[in-house]
Amino acid sequence: MPHRITPLFALAFLLVSACVPAQQSGGQLPDFTGLVEENADVVVNISTTSTSSRGATPFGGQMEQLPEFFQEFFKDRFRGQMPERQREHQSMGSGFIVSSDGYILTNNHVVENADEIIVRMNDRREMEAEVVGADARSDIAVLKVDAEGLPTAKIGSSSDLSVGEWVFAIGSPFGFDYTVTSGIVSAKGRSLPRDNYIPFIQSDVAINPGNSGGPLFNMEGEVIGVNSQIYTRSGGFMGVSFAIPMDVAMDVFDQLRNKGSVTRGWLGVMIQEVNRDLAETFGLERPYGALVADVVPDSPAAEAGLQQGDVILAFNGEEITRSSDLPPKVGQADVGSEAELTVMRGGERIQVPFTVGELPEDGQQAQQQSAEPDTGNRLGLRVEPLPEQLARQWDLDGGVLVTEVGRGPARQAGIRRNDVIRKIGNQGVTGVEEFREAVSGLPAGKPVAVTLIRQGSPRIVALRLPE
Repeated sequence: MPHRITPLFALAFLLVSACVPAQQSGGQLPDFTGLVEENADVVVNISTTSTSSRGATPFGGQMEQLPEFFQEFFKDRFRGQMPERQREHQSMGSGFIVSSDGYILTNNHVVENADEIIVRMNDRREMEAEVVGADARSDIAVLKVDAEGLPTAKIGSSSDLSVGEWVFAIGSPFGFDYTVTSGIVSAKGRSLPRDNYIPFIQSDVAINPGNSGGPLFNMEGEVIGVNSQIYTRSGGFMGVSFAIPMDVAMDVFDQLRNKGSVTRGWLGVMIQEVNRDLAETFGLERPYGALVADVVPDSPAAEAGLQQGDVILAFNGEEITRSSDLPPKVGQADVGSEAELTVMRGGERIQVPFTVGELPEDGQQAQQQSAEPDTGNRLGLRVEPLPEQLARQWDLDGGVLVTEVGRGPARQAGIRRNDVIRKIGNQGVTGVEEFREAVSGLPAGKPVAVTLIRQGSPRIVALRLPE
């Protein structure tokens, strides 16, 4: 017997249907078909070959299977008598064409130390490429092939991206040419270890070995990033990938093409994050800004009068929400240009003008006291005079060495064994007597900034004694 649909049931069905979110409808999902067809020709596969010399061994490639003692014996016995052997390495990556006369953008790590670079187009043409310039800091390289009338990518602006926006990539993961993957923008302005000058775009687009150097497109078919890195524990994609913003990549591209090298702005400070306790210590209404842990001598910051303990709140009027926001902003400023910092110092906001310097190539630039060790019971730690050897190694003219950290405010503040305490609040600590005096005067229930040296690097923590 057929089911009968009553008017009441029909009304209920319509009401339920109206409550289903629109994004669950298949018609709301993006269609990448036309975008892929339009943009596949601008993507290239890049294969490289490099060779390295290695001394030949009397047992060839099987020597590693011998016990270590025999390996060392034969290496010493035949050292200098066996000819060097050339080993050939091959790798693969992706790139995209940015000018019709053959300029191609990719990652530096794709072509680094390559003896031969072959670029393969979508129509299967293969051309040998030369490196016009490369920049390790941004992981960008510019290649050139001898060709004219090539299809070119539409270059977009990464500053227009929004978190949650759909994006897609075309590349050659594991050598599978012209593989398309898609996802959304997960975050913007990510700072990664050793990459302080790049505000990475994070996405969940599947990126794997071979995708490096390929384009990240928006839904307008514009390249808004260069796929560069992934976060992984397995060696493959785990849902977190990073792309170099196109605004940064094109600035590097223009410099490499025009002059073969890249210059970046430089301030000359070592910075750290501002947490809640530090924010209260410095009179901030919320945790933000970049705390100056140290000032590099003879740097633009030193010439401008920046001080340890300053909190940089803005660069040229742009707020510094996290400390990682500052290096990219300074790095993209023109060398020699005038800039201004908004700084919190002593509870007051001041404006500090400075002249932007040029980032150096490496990007970085006491007597033992006889006093007895101090237990520092109020803090829950033990200190002793700074050893002379450590003072010379780190070029310090005073301080106390933390030898033990027990339960208490010091541990809660993050102070560790072997830290060197240099300053408590506004009082310098040159030795144990000064340390005792500074600790005795600490107020209860109020955070105080403590300046440390940890493994040679300055750091500031917020210490709070219980009421």
